[in-house]
Amino acid sequence: MANPKNRVAVIEDDRPTSEQLAGWIRAARPELQVDQWFDRDAAEAALAREAYDMVVLDIELGRERHAGVALINAINKLNAGTPVLVVSAMPAAVYRGIMKALDAWDYLQKTSFDEAEFTDTFLDILRAARARQGHAATPVAPEALQLDPLWQRSPLWRGQRINLPLTAQRILATLHQRAPQVVSYEELYDVVKSGRTRDNVRKHVSTLREALREVDASFDAIENVPMRGFRWAGPR
Repeated sequence: MANPKNRVAVIEDDRPTSEQLAGWIRAARPELQVDQWFDRDAAEAALAREAYDMVVLDIELGRERHAGVALINAINKLNAGTPVLVVSAMPAAVYRGIMKALDAWDYLQKTSFDEAEFTDTFLDILRAARARQGHAATPVAPEALQLDPLWQRSPLWRGQRINLPLTAQRILATLHQRAPQVVSYEELYDVVKSGRTRDNVRKHVSTLREALREVDASFDAIENVPMRGFRWAGPR
């Protein structure tokens, strides 16, 4: 398969939604060629034929409720490392973790985001994916937290993958990078792309802690500093 050449795919069966997403991508990056596919068969054939920088897809295509899952699996089988942004009406609370476990890079729930949030998320993933091509993760001690140098995909805690959405990964990387300093709520607003409130930051940190405790029940390396923010107190 050839190297990606400024080409992305939007896989969405609802044509107005497809046009909206494609339009936002073209407005943000006019040099990109956006291929639009509306059903699983056409999309699957294109994924096998073309080299994409990135794929934006819906889970449900036509009558196939989990067509997007099959497409992500097809991408993984190609071993191309193509990043996937899932945009779906399925509830994020249920499906974000499922999609991350399948190696999707992030998940946006329809009707809960605007053009700015979509564009920020899309561009973050695109830049990181391209930069990854020339970089490898820095080796660290096996007991330490292992982070991708681009703050993307599959951080490891004691050798086990942590299942995290992109915003929680950004928070984790920020806390780890700034340790042992306290990172204020206001500083974390720069990491959170939407919902910049203390309650929202606390929710992301709670998600982060829960994910780490799934692989290490004794994890307690993120300290809450009352009225100020959070601090990484674990190994570096």
